[in-house]
Amino acid sequence: MTSFRATVGGLVADVRLPDGPGPFPAVLVRTPYDRARHRAEARGWARRGFASVVQDVRGRFASAGEWRPYENEAADGAATARWIRRQPWNDGRYVAAGGSYGAHCALVLALEADREARPDAVVAAVPALGAAETAREPSGVERLLSRAGWWAAHGDRRDSDEGALGRALAADPGLLAHLPVTGLPDRLGRSLPSWTGLWRHRERGRLAARAAAARVPLLAVGGHHDHFAEDAFDLWRTWGGPSARLLLGPWGHGLTSMPGPDAGPAHRVNPGELYVRWARRALTGGLAPGRHGALALGGGDLWLPAGAGTGADVDTCVGTGTGAGTCVGTDGEPRSYEPELLHGSVFTADPDRPVRSDDLAVPARGRPDRCLLTTPPLPHTSDAVGPVRVRLRAAADTPSADWAARLVALAPDGTAERLAVGVVRRERPAGRAGEFTIGLGRIARRLRAGVRLRLEIAGHHFPAHARNPHTGDDPVTAARLLPSERRVAPGSVTLTLHVLASRPTPTDPAKEILR
Repeated sequence: MTSFRATVGGLVADVRLPDGPGPFPAVLVRTPYDRARHRAEARGWARRGFASVVQDVRGRFASAGEWRPYENEAADGAATARWIRRQPWNDGRYVAAGGSYGAHCALVLALEADREARPDAVVAAVPALGAAETAREPSGVERLLSRAGWWAAHGDRRDSDEGALGRALAADPGLLAHLPVTGLPDRLGRSLPSWTGLWRHRERGRLAARAAAARVPLLAVGGHHDHFAEDAFDLWRTWGGPSARLLLGPWGHGLTSMPGPDAGPAHRVNPGELYVRWARRALTGGLAPGRHGALALGGGDLWLPAGAGTGADVDTCVGTGTGAGTCVGTDGEPRSYEPELLHGSVFTADPDRPVRSDDLAVPARGRPDRCLLTTPPLPHTSDAVGPVRVRLRAAADTPSADWAARLVALAPDGTAERLAVGVVRRERPAGRAGEFTIGLGRIARRLRAGVRLRLEIAGHHFPAHARNPHTGDDPVTAARLLPSERRVAPGSVTLTLHVLASRPTPTDPAKEILR
């Protein structure tokens, strides 16, 4: 194996060539997280016959220039791709691959580069599609904790400090509660000029809008517990290239290195090995056209075809907040997802005492801080696969109000586990009730008999999301907070789940990815 350093337009890359005379297909990984962290990955590609090129993006680690997240990757990536194709060790083909921000670097090449620079295939794992997509929910609500952690570690600096936010929170546990949000750099004690600019990004969907016109094969990889799980799924679903494959497991942002509580032995796959095998087939035209893939069933220790939960084999179960409307499946068995109101049809959303995203405990005393509903114990084990939605009629006494819905599984032994969360922002005349829907994303989860489902409707989900100050001011610049009185019509609350009508037939993820 031969390795050397190359510089393309001031950007430094490590190149590893397989043993043998070549030429070889290449894989390009562009990263802001230090190319040295990809040495094992690069060696793995090279051992399997790919020339690997791992490059520090502009302004990071060894590469020259100024670090401006998401601004230079299309042009810089295209210049590097053209350079690769001019090298004698490249056979004219290359795969763009990356995870998180690196997936963005790969996708802009696949969706925005000209024909000369466009890759022949793309691997996008836990894709961070753009600044707005990472900073905000589709509803516009600001993702605070994850962005604070990323900017503290990587923002406006050449290197990284992964523990920066953790140390700051240890010194000041209330760090993220201080106002305004834009003042975070001062509290961290370092310069972060791009932090304020991040929140000016509001328009989502630039890359996603181009996915339908894609011309190359895609392998999208994600985790059910990752912030960007919906982006990975939607990318696969809308991809217009000759083939699209999806691997979606019970993992967090670190994929198999971050298994969720619902992960089982069957979910311990080797993504790297699958990437290489898929890339070989993609480059030789060996993939069947269309969309295929594998979806892990959390808590069930098996894999389903990626299209599970979208066909005639699914019951749509709608339970109402009055306990009425029993859902009966096509097999004639009751599903019983009817949440009944416990308390909080009137509650106070106080941003000084917000419902916490990192605490599943519910206060037993005092004025309610959320509307709380639960189902009876589920009489049957069921597999919920697909989108989760909550629809309700409610009012706030402030013209701006966020509504957060959290679905929690309560096991018979008393343990609680978050299943799904969604947040929307409503701008409406104070006191005027209206009907609206909160999307909680997609789940693929076995719900065992005896489990109860708890549905919480609150005004905040902090610190995962910034607090709405209820003053009408921008949550990232607001310096004053007001409580907001909320009213929920209990009979209007409906929880919609999609449940497989029969026991699923397992599949092999490798079979689905490589078909």
